[in-house]
Amino acid sequence: MDTVSTLPSNPAQAPRTAVVTGAGRGIGRALALGLAGAGYDLGLVGRTLEHLEVVAGEVVDQARDAGVEPPRVVVVPVDVTDAELVVAAVRRLEQDLGGIGLLVNNAGVIEQREVPFAQDDVQDVWRVVETNVRGPVQVTHAVLPAMISRGSGRVVNINSGAGHRPSPAYTGYGISKGALARLTTLVHAQHGDQGVRIFDLAPGVVATDMTGGMPAHEERTDWTPPQVVVDLLLALASGRLDALSGRFVRAGADSVEDLLAHAEEIVRTDARTLRLTPYGPGDPLG
Repeated sequence: MDTVSTLPSNPAQAPRTAVVTGAGRGIGRALALGLAGAGYDLGLVGRTLEHLEVVAGEVVDQARDAGVEPPRVVVVPVDVTDAELVVAAVRRLEQDLGGIGLLVNNAGVIEQREVPFAQDDVQDVWRVVETNVRGPVQVTHAVLPAMISRGSGRVVNINSGAGHRPSPAYTGYGISKGALARLTTLVHAQHGDQGVRIFDLAPGVVATDMTGGMPAHEERTDWTPPQVVVDLLLALASGRLDALSGRFVRAGADSVEDLLAHAEEIVRTDARTLRLTPYGPGDPLG
């Protein structure tokens, strides 16, 4: 049975608060500023306090330029791969923000070299897998109890098409994003009927320090504008796309209007998920 069709249609109202991991730079910074501009109180999480404090200052400046009251901003430096520190950080964020309505799992890394797996440093591959999977697993696990108790909450995993298609390099990154997609489907299947909504959001290729250092993008000119990613995140956060919980969307390719228009078909065909594709009606694994 398709689990989406059995979800409660009107989950309890989540607080207008958001926690963004990896918020000190790149896409995380852009998402944090976009959420703040939309009126969300923020928890900024990352490994480097100085970077987070700069973004917190930018949130305040942005609000003042717009002539509005700045949102509440809580800065928590933490390595998301450290389980005990993550639990303590989430407890603090829940207390200081008055609950976490939205979690954006953005923190992530990529291999140092763009080479096939046989030529790569396996320890570096594992570093990528551990950061990109263990981090979201631990932070999501820490926020779920309060979301379930309240009967509402949304999680957005910043994912990538690399988890769904083969690549000549960056093996650890591809493994990690495929695992992240499976986390999304499992949390949806296990906790969707308790008011939790979870999504994979691929940002496309945004110009950041990480992408700028990748040989694959040296001659790229068609970068995804950060605002396009922010707009799709805000649509997910608002609940407009709740019918697509457990599924994959991509900024720069998907519009909110198209996703809404095709939502019924996406759910009916079990599309936009990580799945085993049968070879035909007679496939015993179908």
